[in-house]
Amino acid sequence: MRQVERVVRGHAASDGAGVRLNRVIGNPDLPELDPFLLLDEFRSDSAADYLAGFPDHPHRGFETVTYMLAGRMRHGDNQGNTGLLVPGSVQWMTAGRGIVHAEMPEQENGLMQGFQLWVNLPARDKMTSPRYQDIAPERIPEVASGGSLVRVIAGTFAAVRGPVQAEATQPLYLDVRMEAGGAVGVPVPAEHNAFAYVYEGSARIGGRDIAAGELAVLSRGDEVPAAALDRGARLILVAGKPLEEPVARYGPFVMNTPEEIHQAVRDFSAGRF
Repeated sequence: MRQVERVVRGHAASDGAGVRLNRVIGNPDLPELDPFLLLDEFRSDSAADYLAGFPDHPHRGFETVTYMLAGRMRHGDNQGNTGLLVPGSVQWMTAGRGIVHAEMPEQENGLMQGFQLWVNLPARDKMTSPRYQDIAPERIPEVASGGSLVRVIAGTFAAVRGPVQAEATQPLYLDVRMEAGGAVGVPVPAEHNAFAYVYEGSARIGGRDIAAGELAVLSRGDEVPAAALDRGARLILVAGKPLEEPVARYGPFVMNTPEEIHQAVRDFSAGRF
C-alpha cells in the first residue's frame, strides 16, 4: 500500500490575462513531481477572477490537460483545432514541437471550476507533431465501487480504460467521488509517481487524513487506499511514469537543456510554431 510522504497546499497565482489560480504543483513547496510539471486549480464564481481568460500563448515540449468541473471554456489553436470545454469534459493537448492556443471563458457569470495539469514529454517526443484530444463528458466511463464513483479519464481502473491516449508517461487520471464511509483501493503501477488532491470534503489516503485543498505526495507501491471522512470527499488521483531526464523550463517552454529553450524562443519569435 502506498503511504503519504508529504502534504502540500497550493499558492495563490495568476496566469493568462489575469486569471486567479491555486497553484498546487509548480510552486516553491513542490516545484515538480516527475513527470508532472504543474497543477493549477481554478475555482471562482466571481467573473473578475476568470473573465480575461488565457489569450493566444505558445507551448513546446509537454502536454497540457484541462479537466472542467463547472463552467464553459472555448479552446482554439493555430493547428485548426477548436473545442468547447463543458462540465465533465477533458482537453488533452500535446504541444510537441510547438503550438499556439487560447482558452477563453464562454460565460460572464457563475462558477468556473477545474484543473490544468502539465505533463512532461520525454526528450524523444519533445519535437513531435502537436496533437489535440477533445473528450466530451459522456465519453468518460464511470465505475461504482465501495460507495465510490470513479471517473476514468486516463489509464485503467477495474478493467475499465479511460479515453485519453497518452503513451509517453502511461498516465492514470481518476476523479473519485466518495460518499461518507465510502472507500476504494486504486491499483497504481508500482514504478509511477503519484499524488492525490482533495478538492471537496476530506479523506483518509494512505493512512493519513487529507483535507480539502491539500495534495498528498504518495510513496511507491502498487495500490492507493482511500476512504471518505465526515460527509464524503472528492479528489483527483494522478500517476505517471517518471522520465528521470533533465528539465529546462522557461515560461511555456519545457525542454532538456538551456540551448533547447533558447531555440524554442527563437523559433516562436520567428513564427515557426
